[in-house]
Amino acid sequence: MLTNDDKDLIAAKGISVRQIEEQLHCFFAGFPYLPVVASASVNKGIRQIPDEEQAVYIEAWQAYLAQDKEIVKFVPASGAASRMFMDLFEFLTARYSFPSTPFEQAFFRNIRRFAFYPALDGLCLLNENQSVDELIAVNRYKSVVDNLLYEKGLNYGNLPKGLILFHTYPEGTRTAMEEHLVEGALYACNAARKVNIHFTVSSGHRALFETLIREKTADYAQRFGVDYRIDFSEQKSSTDTLAVNANNQPVRENGRLVFRPGGHGALLENLNDIAADVVFIKNVDNVTPDAFKSETVRYKQLIAGVLVSYQRQMFDYLDLIDSGQYTHGQLIEMLYFLQDRLCIKNPETKHLEDGELVLYIKSKLNRPLRVCGMVRNTGEPGGGPFLAVNPDGTISPQILESSQIDLKDPEMKALFESGTHFNPVDLVCALRNYKGEKFSLPDYVDMNTGFISSKSKKGKKLKALELPGLWNGAMSDWNTVFVEVPLATFNPVKKVNDLLQPEHQ
Repeated sequence: MLTNDDKDLIAAKGISVRQIEEQLHCFFAGFPYLPVVASASVNKGIRQIPDEEQAVYIEAWQAYLAQDKEIVKFVPASGAASRMFMDLFEFLTARYSFPSTPFEQAFFRNIRRFAFYPALDGLCLLNENQSVDELIAVNRYKSVVDNLLYEKGLNYGNLPKGLILFHTYPEGTRTAMEEHLVEGALYACNAARKVNIHFTVSSGHRALFETLIREKTADYAQRFGVDYRIDFSEQKSSTDTLAVNANNQPVRENGRLVFRPGGHGALLENLNDIAADVVFIKNVDNVTPDAFKSETVRYKQLIAGVLVSYQRQMFDYLDLIDSGQYTHGQLIEMLYFLQDRLCIKNPETKHLEDGELVLYIKSKLNRPLRVCGMVRNTGEPGGGPFLAVNPDGTISPQILESSQIDLKDPEMKALFESGTHFNPVDLVCALRNYKGEKFSLPDYVDMNTGFISSKSKKGKKLKALELPGLWNGAMSDWNTVFVEVPLATFNPVKKVNDLLQPEHQ
C-alpha cells in the first residue's frame, strides 16, 4: 500500500503510480523466456563481408560523412571502476601483506608499465615520503594500493573508468575518455569537421568529466583539425526501479521506499533525447592506443557503411510504397530484402494478398536500424547474437543475455552454448525515418525482456528490477544486422591488469 509520502517521492522522481504497480507485478510474475530458433552464425544471421565489398561500404560511409548529417558517438561512462580494482581491494583486506595471488604478483611486478604509474609515484612521495619503489622495497605494498584506490591518492577505486589513465604516449598519458575523443575524430567527423560525442555520466562525477574536457579538448581539436561538441547526460531518476525483499514487498529505509538504477537499459531515454542521424555506441573501456586503432577505425567505417547503404535501400522502398507506383515484382524484391538482408522471416507472408503484404513490408521497414559488430566467441562473458521469435510471430536477429534464455531446457541450452560469436557492444544506429523524422525509441522496446537480479544493501538481500538492456530488449523491435568484425576491435578493460595486455601498451 502506497502512502502519501510514497506518492510524493514517486512523483518527484517522475514515475507514475501505474509504473510502480507494473514493476511490482513484474516481481511477482517474473519475465518470460524468449523463444530462440538458432544462435546466429556466419551466413545464418551474421554477414561476413569480403575485402572487395568492404571497400564499397567504407566509401559509402565516406560519402555519407560528406553530407550535412549529424553524427554522434554515444559512450556509456557512468559506472565506477570499483570492479576493475576488485582484486586489489581484496588484497587490502587480506591478512597477508605480501602479494600472494598471481594477479597481485603480476600487478606489482609490472607496476611501472601502467600509464598511471608516474602520477601514483608522485602521490606516494607526497603522502608517504617514499616512492613506489621505496615502499615496495620495505614491503609496504598496501600503502601503494591505498594511494591508488583511495581519496588521499588517485582515488581510482571511486572514479569511473573514463577518468582513469589507460595509455602512455611519448607526449604523455591518456584517459579512456580521451581515447574516445581521438576515435571520434577518426571515424565520426562530418564534412563540417564537427565531432559530436555524448557521455552518460553519474551526477557525482560529472564535474570531473567536464574539467577534463576543458583541459584536454583544445589540444585534440588542434591535432585533428576538428571542432568537438561534447556533452553529458545523467541516467534519469524516472528510470529507477523499486527494490523488494524476498516476499516481493517494497524495501524501505527510514520509512522511505528504496529505488535502484534500472541498468543500462535506462540509457535508452538518454539516447532518445539525442537529435542525430547516426549514432555510434561503444563502451567506455573498449579503447586502444593509437598504434592499434587502424583496425577499429576500419571496421567502424565498415559497419557504418552497411548501415547507410541498407538505410538508403529501405528509404527507396518506403518512398515507392508511398507513391503507390509499385508492381507485384517490386513487392517480392522488398520481401527478399527483408529476408536476405535483414534476416526477418515470416512464414505467413505467402498467404498475404498484395494489400496486406504492403502493410507488412512497410511496418517492418519503417523502424530504427542498427548494425552490430560481432566477434568470434573466445569464452568472454556477455550476450550474443541469436535468431529469436518476436511477439508477432516473425523471426529476427536479437542480442540476448543468458537470463533471457531458458537454460533449463536442454535444446535452448545447446543453442546458447553452440554460439560462435558474442556481443562486444559495437553498434551504429540510424535514428530517423524515411521522412527525416526522429523515431520515438521507447516505442520499440519489448518490456517483457527485463530481468530480476539479486542485490544487497547494508548486508540485507534484496531483489532489483533491471529494465530491458540498451542493446537487448530496449532495441528488440529495431531492424538489426549482424556483421562479423575481428577480435582486434574488442579490447575491454575489465580488471586493472588488462592494461598490461599488448593491445594497451
